[in-house]
Amino acid sequence: MNNATYIQLYDAIINTYLMQFCGLEPTRSPQHGMVVHSHNDYFDSISFPAVAELAMRVNKLGRTSVTYEIALFEKGVDKVRAVGEFVQVFVDRPTGRPCADGLNRVLRDGLERILVKTDDGQRAPPIATAVTAAQPKGKL
Repeated sequence: MNNATYIQLYDAIINTYLMQFCGLEPTRSPQHGMVVHSHNDYFDSISFPAVAELAMRVNKLGRTSVTYEIALFEKGVDKVRAVGEFVQVFVDRPTGRPCADGLNRVLRDGLERILVKTDDGQRAPPIATAVTAAQPKGKL
């Protein structure tokens, strides 16, 4: 699979989640996310005709920004193939500036549903580490 395809899949799972669980209407919502950072770590390849399965979580939820972590698996295989990170800043549609009042309540509530929280307040381990340690296929 071409490297750009991984990023497209990550973008698709994020936007699908935002539309289904956070009330985002891509062309009409007063707030929308702008990607300010993305990267991908490759651990193993996946190629046609394999089917990709993705899992996503929020690692950090700020006043106007969200850090997502996405794991890509090959269907039926426990080993994580790639892990990506996306950071979005939510901006007001008319101004293109970060939302003065922060994320709206519906958006924040939806993102909090998949926010990783640790008992000691520390950042959660990266998906690749968690998957390697526990081997939970597609579950984070």
